[in-house]
Amino acid sequence: MPASEARAEDLAARLSTLGLTTRVQSHTTYTSIEAEVPEALPAESWREVLEVVAEADRFGLLASSLTGRTLWAAVDKAVPATGDVRGPGHQR
Repeated sequence: MPASEARAEDLAARLSTLGLTTRVQSHTTYTSIEAEVPEALPAESWREVLEVVAEADRFGLLASSLTGRTLWAAVDKAVPATGDVRGPGHQR
């Protein structure tokens, strides 16, 4: 398992330990973690949740009266090294 996926799985496991149900999904350039946040989440739990997601490369909270609150975090995948990192049109 690539390091970025292991990191995302670790974050998801830690959020689950805090009582959140998580979903992990792999994308082309990152792995995402999502969790529904209950309305009654205590302030102390919020602090712990924020400590966990702060270790991701990006995170945020989507809130709506229709869908509730969804916490998300993203862990970037490593960009593979190539022989030509300058891109097309800039070759030697």
